Amino acid sequence: MNKKLVITSFIVVAVFGYLYLTTTSKKSAFNFSPTAPSQKQSSNPVNVALAAEFDYLSRNGNSSCSAAFRDSIVSKPDDARLQGSCCSPMNIHRYKEQVEGLKKYSNIPEIPPDPYNIEAKMAKMMMSHYDDTLTLKGQKAYDYAMANSMEKGPCCCKCWRWNAYGGLAKILITQYHFTGEQITDVWNLSDGCGGDSNEHHH
Repeated sequence: MNKKLVITSFIVVAVFGYLYLTTTSKKSAFNFSPTAPSQKQSSNPVNVALAAEFDYLSRNGNSSCSAAFRDSIVSKPDDARLQGSCCSPMNIHRYKEQVEGLKKYSNIPEIPPDPYNIEAKMAKMMMSHYDDTLTLKGQKAYDYAMANSMEKGPCCCKCWRWNAYGGLAKILITQYHFTGEQITDVWNLSDGCGGDSNEHHH
């Protein structure tokens, strides 16, 4: 009899234990499922890589607004990098917005994909077009961007970025027939002054 009682008791405990576990696991699954997507998102390798790039560039920038830095670019090795912001500290939300926004121009090799990490070779090429002459229509497009971009120009100050992105605008207008609105968009997304999108540095 004792043996049967022990077996019966064991079965009852096992059944109740099973029911308890299944209901609590359902509850926990239900309770935590809303947070699952955000947890997955935070571990997205793209976001992690972007955050790591931001961390490096914001701490190790070599960019400067000085005329001496601008003039030194010509003699830098082609594979040297011009990194970091030139005025305000970088803002990670703005940085992500810019890098993501510039992806729509990825088919145009002259547009740097990251305005805070530009190869010297590319900067030299862009700067070499700064004094190019535009047609009347092209000049109107350039003037539109000067009047309507966030910084009222290619950058917040007349540094190397001003010359580089001014030159880039002339390439885009001449070779790709960019409009004033498109140049404005490229300049806004390529703003290398640092800070938030709502800040104006001019």
